Amino acid sequence: MTDLFTPPPPDPAETLPLADYAERAYLEYALSVVKGRALPDVCDGNKPVQRRILYSMFRMGLAYSGAGGAKPVKSARVVGDVLGRYHPHGDSAAYDALVRMAQGFSQRYPLIDGQGNFGSRDGDGAAAMRYTEARLAPIARLMLDEIDEGTVDFQPNYDGSTEEPRQLPARLPFVLLNGASGIAVGLATEVPSHNLREVAAATVALLKNDKLGDDELHALLPAPDFPGGGQIISAAADIREIYRSGRGSLKVRARWVIEDLARGQWQLVVGELPPGTSAQKVLEEIEELTNPKVKTGKKALLPEQVQLKATVLAVLDAVRDESNKDAAVRLVFEPKTRTVGQAELITTLLAHTSLESSVPLNLTMIGSDGRPVQKGLRRILAEWIEFRLLTVERRTRHRLQKVQDRIHVLEGRQLVLLNIDEVIRIIRNADEPKAALMARFGLSERQAEDILEIRLRQLARLEAIRIEQELAEQREQQGRLEEIVASPLSLRRAVVKEIEADAKAHGDARRTLVQEEKKAVAEVRVVDEPVTVVVSAKGWVRALKGHDIDRATLAFKPGDSLQVAYDCRSVDTLVVLGSNGRAYSVAAALLPGGRGDGVPITSLIDLEPGTQAAQTFAGAADTMLLLANSGGYGLLAQAGDLHGRNRGGKSFLTLEAGDRVLAPAVVAPRHRQLGCLAADGRLLVFGLDELKQQPGGGRGLTLMDVDAAAPLLAATPFAETLRVQGSGRGGKPREELLRGAALALHAGKRARKGRAVQGFRAAALAGD
Repeated sequence: MTDLFTPPPPDPAETLPLADYAERAYLEYALSVVKGRALPDVCDGNKPVQRRILYSMFRMGLAYSGAGGAKPVKSARVVGDVLGRYHPHGDSAAYDALVRMAQGFSQRYPLIDGQGNFGSRDGDGAAAMRYTEARLAPIARLMLDEIDEGTVDFQPNYDGSTEEPRQLPARLPFVLLNGASGIAVGLATEVPSHNLREVAAATVALLKNDKLGDDELHALLPAPDFPGGGQIISAAADIREIYRSGRGSLKVRARWVIEDLARGQWQLVVGELPPGTSAQKVLEEIEELTNPKVKTGKKALLPEQVQLKATVLAVLDAVRDESNKDAAVRLVFEPKTRTVGQAELITTLLAHTSLESSVPLNLTMIGSDGRPVQKGLRRILAEWIEFRLLTVERRTRHRLQKVQDRIHVLEGRQLVLLNIDEVIRIIRNADEPKAALMARFGLSERQAEDILEIRLRQLARLEAIRIEQELAEQREQQGRLEEIVASPLSLRRAVVKEIEADAKAHGDARRTLVQEEKKAVAEVRVVDEPVTVVVSAKGWVRALKGHDIDRATLAFKPGDSLQVAYDCRSVDTLVVLGSNGRAYSVAAALLPGGRGDGVPITSLIDLEPGTQAAQTFAGAADTMLLLANSGGYGLLAQAGDLHGRNRGGKSFLTLEAGDRVLAPAVVAPRHRQLGCLAADGRLLVFGLDELKQQPGGGRGLTLMDVDAAAPLLAATPFAETLRVQGSGRGGKPREELLRGAALALHAGKRARKGRAVQGFRAAALAGD
């Protein structure tokens, strides 16, 4: 008996390995996100939700037309229509997209005219969609006017109940005008906004000459034009390279004026901010600088925080936001005193706040072939031109077909008016008047139907004159349209003429200044004086004034002792080498002084988990150092090469598993040789000219042939004499100076094994 509850065995043809199914499903999801949500289209510059909002509003009769335009409707009504017909997703996604298209501080040329609270540049959100109203902005006609003229393809909506356009017939490259921002699966886009007149000029130039040089194209479209203005300070060559590759970063800063007050007082007023920066954000940054909080895991303020606070408070007395309806941005900074240098205050603010920042550019979008690709500026314009030429050709054919149909109808009417009495007789007497008219006068079915539907008032004598006039006009228009269809040159001329007309109607002046400037760097005033940087065996560090410090009198915590002391200057830097090969740097001026024990080195830098501070050096940036490890490798680098701006340091030395960083050795101009000592007492001496300087760090060259059983103990540069220290019989300390013939016994080429030091066990080296 068959068990009805036992499922039949699976059909091998319908089974799929789980890994293959997961891969296919994830790829389908990724493509859906990339093409259906996150990336704009190069043709009309819209993401699908934006395109659906604009098309839905157009069908709702919310297009701008004439004085005043259409009456705005509740945003909730627009969102509901978009969700119900075209976009079956959450209402917040649709409303957020609508709000962004209405924000003049988000888009350079807003496509929606919003009524009500649509948010602010300070991060305030828009009011709920039941409170706000919206209609299409005048410039949206450039996106939608030709939608019903056969210009673009339509596709079924999500449930097949209606159709929606695949693209909108944009008359300008809106992907550049308003830009776009989005994150997809494995892809992201950051397209900045541009000036309409400049984009139009560049497009027209490429239409007229597709071999236009990069320099000419860059002169017509020099840089982005942000809604909030500001200044682009990147070099023209850097901007040109970004446009060529489609990826990069622009340096931008705010714009300001100096307002003179009574009695020699003055104030700094910022009126334009970089993109992504708000007045509220700047105020919060100023508050953090002047009233810093202790960071998580720390017991007190970091030296950098204390120094920054002192630096800012030395030049800034007060800041306030005076932005209002008359001034979208007005940030006022009052100097500490009227004697504070204007450049000093400006530089301090630019260096420590987002008044100067970077804007990423990533020109990734859906191309005309439907694929997401990172494109350069020339390719974007070229693909849009190809799309526009095809659009205008389709529009022209559509209009030509309508003109030809109208001419056909008018020719039938003209023939009828010449024989009106006979036509009336046929209509009154014939059982099938349409067929009779077609047979008698040789009319087409379309002409016969028009005659049967004609009104009596159109049979007047004046109507014949009107028909002749209209026929002449329609035939003239037919000639123009046929010329455009038949001649690619005429087609290009028509597109150029339309772009120039649209630029004249909707273009405006550039808002963002393009002027190269150096990045603002705040200079911390440090008195250049001699200091002694003291590092203890347990990793505590401090800086004492002067060089005449008696090391024997230095006090340390119980169980701690002196490891090394460096005579340097207060303007120098302490370099810390981690056990993982990373280099960390701390300005000597930031090290604690006084009579205390100092602070742990680990509180001044951010070591990676599982690593320790291995070696240190303090001195001038141009000091040449020999950096070596126990694996026998080493390189030359200046101390400044190890400096970094982040507490997390930077990767510098490449180490193998088990390698230990040796103490950095100063290479003086008089040094000509290098001594290398292995743990088994072997010594190798060779010329320093066999090494090379590596400013970027790395593994270095092989200094001495060693192994794990006898690693490299020391590597010391010297001029003529090498001091070898170790222990003799009974462990008694012993020291020997090697020079001349004694030194020649250990001379060789780099990467050799060397020879053992005779008479005692060598453990350390020191040069002259």
